[in-house]
Amino acid sequence: MIYWQLFSAWFRMGLFTFGGGYAMLPMIQKEVIDKYHWATEDEIMDYYAIGQCTPGIIAVNTATFVGYKMRGVLGGIVATLGVVSPSLIIIGVIAKLISNFSSLAVVQHALAGIQVAVCVLMYFAISKMYKKGVKDAPAFVIFAAAFILAYFTNISTVLLVIVAGAVGYVLYVTGKKKGEKA
Repeated sequence: MIYWQLFSAWFRMGLFTFGGGYAMLPMIQKEVIDKYHWATEDEIMDYYAIGQCTPGIIAVNTATFVGYKMRGVLGGIVATLGVVSPSLIIIGVIAKLISNFSSLAVVQHALAGIQVAVCVLMYFAISKMYKKGVKDAPAFVIFAAAFILAYFTNISTVLLVIVAGAVGYVLYVTGKKKGEKA
C-alpha cells in the first residue's frame, strides 16, 4: 500500500508540474506534507537544499529522499520511478509527434501560457521558501549575498550553497557560544 502511495503521489506530481523542482513545491506541500505527512516543511526545505548540492534534478532527488525516509532503498526507488515516469512517457509521445505539430500557432500559444503559469508557481514557491528560510538579519545577509553572486556572476550554485551552509553553520556555532557565556 505505501509503495503504491509513494509511486502514485510522485507520479501525479511529475505529471501535473511543469517547470522543474521549484514549480513542484506547491504540490509537494499538498501531497507530501499535508495529505500523507511523509515529511515536514523543514525536512522538505532540507531535501531541496541537499538536492541543490547533489547531481541530478531537484524533484528527483526530493522524491528519492522522501521515499528513502519512508521505506528505505526500495521506497526511494519507487518514489523516483513515480516522479520520472510521466516525463518519460510524455517525452516519448512528444518525440513521435513534435515534427507534425510544433509549428502550429495553437501549440506555440499553449506552451507560452504554460510558461506563464510556471512563473507564477515558481514565484509562490520561492516566496514561501524565503519566508521560511530568512528568519533574521544574518540569514538575510546570506540570502542577499547568494542572490547577488548567483545573478551577477558565473559562480557555481553548488559552491554558493556550500558556502552559505558553511557561513550559516559558523554563525550558529558562534552564536551558540555567545549564548552559553551569558
